[in-house]
Amino acid sequence: ADRPGAAGGGRRGSAPDLMELLPQWLATANARGFAAPPQALPALLDAARGRTDLRPAALTFAGPRALWLARLNPDWRFALRATPGGGTALPGSDATERVRGLWHEGLFAERVTLLASLRARDPAGARELLASTWATERAEDRLMFLDSLRTGLEAADEPFLEQALADRSRNVRATAAELLSALPHSALAARMAARAATCVSLDRTLAPPAIAVEAPHECDAGMERDGVVAKPPAGRGERSWWFGQLVEAAPLSTWPTRLAGRTAEGIVALPVSDGWRNELHAAWCRAAVRQRDGGWARALLGAPTAPEAGGPGAVSLAERAKLLGTLGAGERAEWVAGFIATHGLSEAFQLLGMCGVPWATPLGRAVVDALNIARDAGSYPWSFSGVMGLAERCLDPSEAGRLDGLLAIPDEPEDASPGAGGYWAEAFQRLVTTLRLRAAMAAELGAGS
Repeated sequence: ADRPGAAGGGRRGSAPDLMELLPQWLATANARGFAAPPQALPALLDAARGRTDLRPAALTFAGPRALWLARLNPDWRFALRATPGGGTALPGSDATERVRGLWHEGLFAERVTLLASLRARDPAGARELLASTWATERAEDRLMFLDSLRTGLEAADEPFLEQALADRSRNVRATAAELLSALPHSALAARMAARAATCVSLDRTLAPPAIAVEAPHECDAGMERDGVVAKPPAGRGERSWWFGQLVEAAPLSTWPTRLAGRTAEGIVALPVSDGWRNELHAAWCRAAVRQRDGGWARALLGAPTAPEAGGPGAVSLAERAKLLGTLGAGERAEWVAGFIATHGLSEAFQLLGMCGVPWATPLGRAVVDALNIARDAGSYPWSFSGVMGLAERCLDPSEAGRLDGLLAIPDEPEDASPGAGGYWAEAFQRLVTTLRLRAAMAAELGAGS
């Protein structure tokens, strides 16, 4: 924490940013079963206080002494809130009573943490605990508690979620409906499928056949109860707004039956009449993400080498990134590597954030090749600082040797940004140094096991 590595004046310099490597160091140390030296705990807690993303790994590494310290310093109270019971071990013969005691008497943050922890290991027990006080909870608390049911969502949650559809809070109703629609065999999913199917049909009079859309003309009470928001955002038409919500909540298994037995790829390839294509495909994108359906995600993503690499349904980079999240790590990396090889790095930052660390070899090499092309073209180097920072944390350290040829200051084309060559050399020097530091870090922690 005392050696950030970045130079002043806005330039990061060539030294590694050690704080950016701390999450990886903690993850590796925890995986090896190490514990923090007691004298390091104050600095560790200070670092976790300033960065919420560090807290789970930092508290695991710090162990129970951190909770003892947290009771002595108000600045470290986050550690108590992040641990069920503030460090009181829950297992034991009276664990059930202590769980109920904390649930009824604990602070809100403690109750949220307790519910999330219990849900991870005992979904039914967490649901029963929530149901025991549901009627007396505040609306904003009910919303937060209900969100915990995303972990381990199962068919047995359906009766509780169906009751939540009648909640006084619109946000609670909407969350309950979203969770039910992620259960493809729920009654709500069936109701949404029936509604959506009346809006989408195959027009065989056209050559080739096309999808015809007839959006709903009203949002009735049943639709609202099932989570359809009646009032559209500013600038959005009512019918398209209702239509998108119905399609998003309908099980994707609805469509092959409705559209003459076609596969997801065949359905996505069909033309859509009357300008409804983007609306329909965007709703299918959201449905594929919600239902974690890799087959539909692949169809909607299309080939990474396609023009604009959007695929027919990926209406934005954010949608593409979410669709990638439904695929396995290897397939995800392969798709992003193909995208970068075809389209470069200018739009790849969000997509790279979806890929596992360290990057698979084809993805890492596609990133390095694209950075090298940008460097040789004299491109504005600061435009790539985000990707370069990701590469420092995510590129496989074994790739460091391939980068030695990029450390010299390149000749600058006439139209290059002034000083770009020096900045590129500095950035690649920092990348190589960081990769070698990560390799040494992993080797030291590995040897210690």
